[in-house]
Amino acid sequence: MATTFSGSEVLIQGVTRDGRTFRPSDWAERLAGVMAQFRPGGAQAAAQGRHLQYSPWCVPKAVGGVKCVVVNTALKAHEPMAWDFVMNFAKDNNLQVVDACPSPDAPAANSTAPGIAAPPATTSAPAAPSSSPSP
Repeated sequence: MATTFSGSEVLIQGVTRDGRTFRPSDWAERLAGVMAQFRPGGAQAAAQGRHLQYSPWCVPKAVGGVKCVVVNTALKAHEPMAWDFVMNFAKDNNLQVVDACPSPDAPAANSTAPGIAAPPATTSAPAAPSSSPSP
C-alpha cells in the first residue's frame, strides 16, 4: 500500500469504506495476536516472557465504539513485511485506514478520526423545575 501517513500511528477501523461493520467481531484481537511476535527487540524479546502479549506496534482498541487496531509506523522501518501484511489486510478487506495521530499541520476539524462519529454533545442547561413537591 503506497499511502503515506504523517503521524506515528495509523488506525485500522473495523468499518468498511462503504460504512458496514467488519466481521468477525474479534477481528482486531485476531490481527493483533498474529502480529504479537513483531516488537522492539524481535522475536527473542517476545519469547522472554513466555506469555502472549500484544506487540506495542500493533494493539487492538475500541474508538468511539468501533473496533480498531492501532499500528505504530515504526513497524514499517523494523519489519517491512509485517507492515505490508497489516496494510494489505486492511486493503483486502476494504477497511478504513487513517492517521491515529495527525500531524500538527493537519487541519483539526474535530477530535475524532474520519468515519467515526463524534459522541453526542452534552448540554449544560439547568434542569427544569418540577411542579410536584419533593418528599
